[in-house]
Amino acid sequence: MFPTAIDMPEDVVWRRDIYREIDLNKDANAGLYYPVEPIDKQLNLFTFVFKLALNGYIPVYEYRLDGSEVFSDAAKVKIKTVLDNYHIFYEEKDGKLRVDNSDIPSAEVKLYYLKESAYYDQANSTFHRKVLAFCPVMMREDDFGGEASKYPLFWVKYSDVEPFLTRQTVMTSNLNNAATMTMADFFTLTKYEGKIYKTNNMLGRTLAQYCTTDSAMAKEQRKIEGELTSFEKNIFGDQAKKDSLDSIANLDPKAAAKARKVSRRSGSKSETEKTTKVRRRSSSPRSSGGSSAARVTVRRQRH
Repeated sequence: MFPTAIDMPEDVVWRRDIYREIDLNKDANAGLYYPVEPIDKQLNLFTFVFKLALNGYIPVYEYRLDGSEVFSDAAKVKIKTVLDNYHIFYEEKDGKLRVDNSDIPSAEVKLYYLKESAYYDQANSTFHRKVLAFCPVMMREDDFGGEASKYPLFWVKYSDVEPFLTRQTVMTSNLNNAATMTMADFFTLTKYEGKIYKTNNMLGRTLAQYCTTDSAMAKEQRKIEGELTSFEKNIFGDQAKKDSLDSIANLDPKAAAKARKVSRRSGSKSETEKTTKVRRRSSSPRSSGGSSAARVTVRRQRH
């Protein structure tokens, strides 16, 4: 699989759209959560995207009840509507909105819904995974202190925000704090991890709608991941069979033992044939002894 930062061609011969839930509590994704509040110029993903939307650099789109995304002008959401709907404090002066860093609900955004596309590009015979969009999800407790509920805020089209993500870095290691990469590289190299909760299908169903138990859900997620891996590995057909004895030994010990046994038998057979030929050749001079000159014996007589 080759990571790609280029646009996906429209005429690909194979493609599958996947929706994942990116949990920022996992180590692989924690770099998107840190720091919760800005430290100098270092911002986490939500704060960075929130400021871009607040200042009008990128549009944001509504999160529909069915969880789907539509990137049309009609689906655009005003950032002021988001602030009002989720009770985010702001000030408005001279037609401009201002939100203090301490009022940005960055600490509550602990999940992202992410849409990616796995596809085969026949133009250069390569398999790619490309992020298409993501949605920050706020985890907020109710007034009675119950279990936190999920509040998907808005969809962001990845191609809109990608040029800005090259300017912001993310920490990639807990052991080495100097290990960083840009947020754009983080998504391009698919460093994130997330469980599949939906695929594009003709019925528009999520996994939860037809997987009634947790075990069924986990099984379906493994199945989909396996299908993606299988397609990537078998794009060009099965790997050529290995014919050397060493390769056979590595793949199947029984086959290797059988091959060695056959080899020994053929070797002993050839040695027997050689011995027989040598014996036949050595016996041929003896058979021609009858044609040699006769011996003459002279007897002496005493006088």
